[in-house]
Amino acid sequence: MRIFDRSLLLAVLALVATPAVAPAFDGTAGPIAPALPGPVVPSAVIPGGALSGAMPRGIDESVRFGTQALRSGETEKGVDALRYAADQGHVGAQWKLGRMYVEGEGVERNDIKAFEYFTQIANMHADDNPSAPQARFVANAFVSLGAYYLIGIPNSNVRRDPNRARDMFAYAASYFGDPDAQYHLARLYIEGTGVNRDTRLAARWLGLAAHKGQYQAQAALGGMLFKGDDGIARQAARGLMWLTLARDAAAGPDDKWVVDLYEEAFSSANSDERAMALVYLEQYMKATR
Repeated sequence: MRIFDRSLLLAVLALVATPAVAPAFDGTAGPIAPALPGPVVPSAVIPGGALSGAMPRGIDESVRFGTQALRSGETEKGVDALRYAADQGHVGAQWKLGRMYVEGEGVERNDIKAFEYFTQIANMHADDNPSAPQARFVANAFVSLGAYYLIGIPNSNVRRDPNRARDMFAYAASYFGDPDAQYHLARLYIEGTGVNRDTRLAARWLGLAAHKGQYQAQAALGGMLFKGDDGIARQAARGLMWLTLARDAAAGPDDKWVVDLYEEAFSSANSDERAMALVYLEQYMKATR
């Protein structure tokens, strides 16, 4: 079983935060979910001072106020307004604060506070309608919790628990159909972390995420298909198609593995496989327009 280190956690949480896959926060916001521990977000009090006399009364107005303050560089005002809305149960404000604590954006980095915000979202909104506007925040909170459980949080009660990580990813992947969750769940099945290794099941989850444009899933699926894997028949041209899509979406230094997979496959593919991959790619692009 692979032992995850803190650098992997940061990479996973960075993935959660990328604009291509994470919900954009603009001030708007069934089945039984995995049980999550309390307590939830600690209370926050809107101080006097900078916001005195200017604090909006309504929750939605507070979120808009906080969002605008952050955009204009008034970080303290923005954080205070979002905390007020988060304490009143506004899921978008809770999610935004959670992300800020993950990244140390405008606040001191604090994984425990981030974990608590994401936990509150998961506990209160797990059975929200998957088509509701706030569902994207809820699904992302589950993915973030899964990332924390893969490694745990040092000097806290949040211990490394691959089984719970699997539960977080599986719930968001199945109920909310979240492509990031589907990708991370597939990785667990590929590596046998918290589950029995199952490349066929992994390929199914990767396929769902890949068709939604999740480029890490496209890369992983493409690599499996190009080479063939345990229980996965080799489909070199289709694998090269997925790898091409993933390479085009790869944007940062953390995506070097995606580019390397593509270049390795392309250099070893014969002319017929390359030509057929292009046909598949054209068909895919037409179908997704």
